[in-house]
Amino acid sequence: MMIHDITAKVGSHRRRTRVGRGESSGLGKTSGRGHKGARSRSGWSLNPQYQGGQINFIQKMPKRGFTNAEFKKHFHIVNVQDLEKLADAGGEITVESLAAAGLVRDAKLPLKVLGEGELTKKVSVTAAKFSATAKAKIEKAGGTATEIVKVKWSRDAASTSAGKASDAGSDGGKKAKTPKKKDQEEK
Repeated sequence: MMIHDITAKVGSHRRRTRVGRGESSGLGKTSGRGHKGARSRSGWSLNPQYQGGQINFIQKMPKRGFTNAEFKKHFHIVNVQDLEKLADAGGEITVESLAAAGLVRDAKLPLKVLGEGELTKKVSVTAAKFSATAKAKIEKAGGTATEIVKVKWSRDAASTSAGKASDAGSDGGKKAKTPKKKDQEEK
């Protein structure tokens, strides 16, 4: 055994400090917590914003503006070179097939295909978005790039579709109101 074998391991497993085991250790009786107060009690934890009752720094900061962060659109990103590895000649590639192959985590998010790398196999790719270079490389290889067009909800579209549904006779389980006669309304 050489000295460098010993010194590499020294200090890697340090024994825990046993507190509350007598005054002579320096950490007896109150176990280094001091006398009384919340910090000395069990279950206490530090709130990083708390400043002893003083209005904390975060609350003093002015709150202004707006952020679009919660409205950001998230995509599974895949490059053309990843499609090259996965695709059989003439194969169909969707977000579900990529999830099954382990290239993306799951099929919950829409797919975006980027153009990094080369593609030699003919593949049919269906995705929410394509970069211009990715679309060009897929079509150059003889494949097709099908973009899923998601129709954005609008009040006009919703009202026309609801009108069509009511015309078809679906009353949503409610009884249709019968028009009242004038002589009944006067009573």
